[in-house]
Amino acid sequence: MKGYIHSKESFGTVDGPGIRYVLFMQGCPMRCQYCHNPDTWEVMCGTEITVSEVISEYKKNSSFYKKGGITVTGGEPLLQVDFLIELFSEAKKNDIHTCIDTSGITYSQTNTEYVKKLDELMKYTDLVMLDIKHIDPEMHKVITGKDNKNILAFAKYLESKNIPLWVRHVVVPTLTDDPVYHKQLGEFLGTLRNLKALDVLPYHTMGANKYKELGIEYPLDGIEALPKSEAAKVRETIMESIKKVRHK
Repeated sequence: MKGYIHSKESFGTVDGPGIRYVLFMQGCPMRCQYCHNPDTWEVMCGTEITVSEVISEYKKNSSFYKKGGITVTGGEPLLQVDFLIELFSEAKKNDIHTCIDTSGITYSQTNTEYVKKLDELMKYTDLVMLDIKHIDPEMHKVITGKDNKNILAFAKYLESKNIPLWVRHVVVPTLTDDPVYHKQLGEFLGTLRNLKALDVLPYHTMGANKYKELGIEYPLDGIEALPKSEAAKVRETIMESIKKVRHK
């Protein structure tokens, strides 16, 4: 079994607990306006890698990963679910903590064959980091080109499987900075019993140069980066809504 990756990082510190071996999987069906990795969009390309190569490279630095593990991110890693099943299965044989950083966009309740594969993958998954771009379906389409129906359904699926969940939300001026939607997001997250953490991240412009290099127009040209303090305020709003739901 071979997977297609864009790149890898040996000492990741922001992709799950501890120091982690991170695979940036190739391919993504969404086109987020603030994506800072547009070179991961195309599917079935990139660098081929095998499960045995990943495990072997991980073991070379295993002493650094005692409180970490392996994270697959992207792109959208769940496009390559068969590879992930084999990788995570082998990881658990070696007592390696496993994490998926995903948008959840590939989930579909009606695709029974795919759901069966997810069921198998979840047997070997210790943590899912879910990126929720926007709680409103129409605004989600504006930002990503897709609505969020399957993403929110995936969050509920993870709850049904009792998979620990970390949610990430990026605050982008003019797109995701409306307090009304922050409260709605909190109300939804408050229903998830498996929610373990919430990261609210400020929009940055570090990906803009990559668009120029690729000859792609940057959709948010002119939008300034958001101060961390503003993202912290948004997190407080979302957390307040979560607490209200849980204390009802």
